This record gives sequence, C-alpha cells and structure tokens, in this order.
Amino acid sequence: MTSNKYMTRSLDLTQHDTGTGAHRLRKPVYMDFLPPCNHACPAGEDIQGWLDLAQNGEYEAAWQKLLEDNPFPAIHGRVCYHPCETSCNRAHTDQEVSIHAVERFLGDLALEKGWKPTFTAPAGGKRVLIVGAGPSGLSAAYHLIRLGHDVEIREAGPFAGGMIHFGIPAYRMPRDELNREIQRVVDMGAKIVLDCRVDDIEAAKAEGDFDAVFVAVGAHLSKNIEIPSRDARKMLDAVSFLKSVENGEDLQLGRRVAVYGGGNTAMDAARTAKRLGADETVIIYRRDRESMPAHDFEADEAIEEGVKINWLRTIKEIDCTTMTVEVMALDENGRPQPTGETETLETDALIMAVGQDTDTGFLKQVEGITFNNDGTVVVGPNMMTGAAGVFAGGDMVPSERSVTIATGHGKKAARYIDAWLRGDVYKPAAKNPIIEHDKLQLWYSTEAPKRAQGELSPADRIGGFGEILQGYSEKEALFEAKRCLSCGNCFECDGCYGSCPEDAIIKLGKGKRYLYDYDKCTGCASCFEQCPCHAIEMVKE
Repeated sequence: MTSNKYMTRSLDLTQHDTGTGAHRLRKPVYMDFLPPCNHACPAGEDIQGWLDLAQNGEYEAAWQKLLEDNPFPAIHGRVCYHPCETSCNRAHTDQEVSIHAVERFLGDLALEKGWKPTFTAPAGGKRVLIVGAGPSGLSAAYHLIRLGHDVEIREAGPFAGGMIHFGIPAYRMPRDELNREIQRVVDMGAKIVLDCRVDDIEAAKAEGDFDAVFVAVGAHLSKNIEIPSRDARKMLDAVSFLKSVENGEDLQLGRRVAVYGGGNTAMDAARTAKRLGADETVIIYRRDRESMPAHDFEADEAIEEGVKINWLRTIKEIDCTTMTVEVMALDENGRPQPTGETETLETDALIMAVGQDTDTGFLKQVEGITFNNDGTVVVGPNMMTGAAGVFAGGDMVPSERSVTIATGHGKKAARYIDAWLRGDVYKPAAKNPIIEHDKLQLWYSTEAPKRAQGELSPADRIGGFGEILQGYSEKEALFEAKRCLSCGNCFECDGCYGSCPEDAIIKLGKGKRYLYDYDKCTGCASCFEQCPCHAIEMVKE
C-alpha cells in the first residue's frame, strides 16, 4: 500500500525534543487568532466569519454577518481593490480566495431576494447631521441607525453615492446595484437631502437641533498644475469629465484624446473617452509602470481596449492641438528627471487627472478645527475634530483614499459618535495575533485554484458602458467559499480529536468545538501538529 493514499502526514518526532515524561511541561489550549484577510480589510469585516456561513450554504446569515461591518456588499464586491486577497494565506497553496466575488454574490443575492438587515437598535438615541452622501457618510448613517440614532444626510450634489457615482464608470459599478444599496440605508430610516450644500456647520447644527455632526466631504476638486498653453482647444479635469458623462452631457471630445496622469481616475477617464467614440486615446504619465498609482488590472484592461500609455513623459507646452511632451528618465532614487528630449502629439482634447483635493474651506470658520498642510482636517483617535461634537472622515482626513477605507471610516466614526452622545468612551476590542502562512500546519495537500469571473471581451466593452466583470453562480460562490483555510480559527475538522493518543479531547457537537480533559492530556502536542489552521497553541505549564 502506497503512502499517497493517506492525507495525514507522519508525525515529525524530532519536534518532541522536550518530551512528555512523567510530568507535563506544556499543555494545548484552543485559541482564536486573527486571519490575515480580516486584518487587511479597511472596512473591518469578519471575512472568515461570513465565508464560513457561506460555505455551509447559509447565504442570508452570511450576508447579515457581513452587514454588521459593511452595508454595501454588492458595491464593494465590485469596486474594492480587495487587499484581503493580497493577504490571503491560500495564495501559498494555489491561489488566493476570490473574496470579493463571493461578497458580490451575497450582495446581489440579497437584492434579488429582498433581504432586510436585522438588528436591535438600543434606546436613547440622539440626532446626527452628516455632511456628504458619499461612502463614508452613508456608512456612518447606516451604523448610527443600527446604534439607535436619528440621522439626516445633506448632500450638495444631485445624487447620493459621492465618488462611487461620479468617479467610477458604470462598466465597473452598475447604477442599479449602487442605487438599490443606497436605498437600503434610506429604508432603514436615513433622511437624505440632495442639492443641499452646507456652508455653515454651526448654523446647520443649531437649526436642525442636531447633537453631533459627521463631515464626510469627498475629494471632488481637481488639483491644478501649470502648463504653458496657447489657444488650447479643449482642456477638462477628469472628475468634471466623468461627472459630465454621468449626467449625459454631449462633450464633443474629438477624434484624439490625451489624458495626463497615472492613477485609477486617469485610466477610467481614458477608457470612458474610448467609449464615447475617440479613435485615439493616450495616457501620458511621468513615471514608469512600476511607479504608477493605478492598479495593474486597470492598466491591463485599458491597454486591451486600445488605450495607449506613454510612460516617462511629461507635458511641456500646448499650442492649439499640438502638444509638446518631454521624455523623462528615472534617477538612482527612482524619481523622474527631464532629459531635454521632446516629442509632439496631436490631440483634440486633454483631460487632466493629476489628483483631487477636498473642499474643506467651509470648516475654517468653526472654532477649534485645525488643518494639515495639504488641507485635510486634523482629527483625534476618536475621529473628532478640535470642535466638540464635530467629527470628520473619508477623503477629508489624512489616509489613503478608496471606497472601502471611506466606508471603514464611517463605521469607526459611528461608534465613537455613539459613545460620545451617550457620555461614554468607545474602546475598540483588542485584536488577537495574526496567523501568517508559516504558522499553518496543512497536513493535507489540495490543488483547487480560484474560479475566474467571466468578463466581456475588449471588443464588446468599448461599444458601451455594460458591466465588464460578471458575477459568480451559486455553485461557483459555494466552491470559492469552501477554499477558505480558516486561518487561526477552529473549523471542527476533527484532526485534534482523531490524533489524540490519550482520548483527552471531548467533542462537544457541531458548532460547539472541543474541550480538553487535562487529567488525561500528556502535552504530547499531537493535536497541535494536526491542527491545520493553528487554532491550538502549546502553552508552558
């Protein structure tokens, strides 16, 4: 009989150098560690928790578990750049778990089935004004309602959703799913007032009898850079361009369009211009591909759709439809330096995508609020500004900028606002140690790569704004959820139970895990070595 018929590996007796002997020197203890996916999630989701429910086919329970931390799974399953997957230990086995695709499946299924969030809101809530209906403001509203408070959101624009609505094209974020997930927050009791710009926080707070304010104004102002130009035909900033497209305006870009910048917004602007009929679309970026802030898949998809990218180039001058571009070279520190070599490009329109700032000027009149050099608002660990009862989050505070980070800010702010309103102090729960791959003891060997999501061909994409990436079927989502290794937390595989030579492990039944009978346990560590997810730790006596 060959050994490959057995999944369980032989014990490595060299690891038992301390021995067991007559007196036990250490004992096994069941532990709950922190999976790296949970640790990496900016929204603070218990990813492993809802994947566990999903792999058992308990989809609504998985969705409810997900909604404890993130109100928008159908949105985040599409637009989040899933740092959880970058951290996934499964990548060392075959491929990372496609967490975002399972999240999207649950989000879309909830919309299809009409599921409603279930929660019990505590009594004694207060009134909170939220300025800005982007992901951070909407997230704060959602969590504050779950915490028992009355919420009103005031939004300067004509739509809720912020940069998800105006900055992310429909081919990545279809508007139906976006609007329906926002509507869920309204159905829970949030009041959203559109076309309502707040210029005086203190007056709005007093007029509406609000007890606290959360300011979450997005980065809608494009940064300016000086480019010498004579009779430039058409220059647009990327955010205004994408907003105009969303509003259905006829922009008449012409046949040749250039985009200046190397971020995700630049990629979206170039791809959108292509969809509007531009024959030639080129991105000009002053660094190389390795240094670009845009995600690789964004650049890959842009190139597939016929967008050209001129790396290591900067615009020197524009004269009518002729653009002078200087070739750059990277120095020893990786910084671009001018070479003096120039090229010319013919273009009918130039779209500037060199970054965005937040409009925080209206807060300068509020006593106590201070600002950083870049215009972002100074907040404390509790996300409160220097003005009592005025909190801030999202793009307007120092941090990386993404939909998921903004959503996480909203949840965090809601918890601190709730505690402040109730005369308490919110203390985040202590986090357990992270279980990295080298801590796992996988006694089984599997080869089950993730399921790829279907997608539109490049030829089909540029004909319109149809969604590129397709969702999982139930069968695919179930398979993907089952690929989770449950790092750091017991999933009742019975490895410890079956390996114990002393019958010292008591099985409590499904969902209840196990107990140790330490009167029988010799501390041999067989259970520890057979636990694939490192949910057992050997502790000195």
